[in-house]
Amino acid sequence: QSDKELISNLAQKIVRHGMGVPAIFFLDMVKYMSFIGSQLMVFFGPVITVFIQSESFYKLTHLLEERQNIEFLILEIERLEFDNKKKGA
Repeated sequence: QSDKELISNLAQKIVRHGMGVPAIFFLDMVKYMSFIGSQLMVFFGPVITVFIQSESFYKLTHLLEERQNIEFLILEIERLEFDNKKKGA
């Protein structure tokens, strides 16, 4: 799975659970501290990977260290939210 596909899959899960708008607000607030956030994800990794697949989790933590990947995630969530609203209208 490519990096962009992994981020797109995360965006789809966020939108599917109805967390698109809160996620956008949160990501906009913390995108300038992305490295610190990714290190927190690594710290909590052993607990979190009990519930989800560890390989994709740690790959995602590495991707979210870079600010442009967080910006891509925000844009992907916005795109999916817009598509959902267009389908519902």
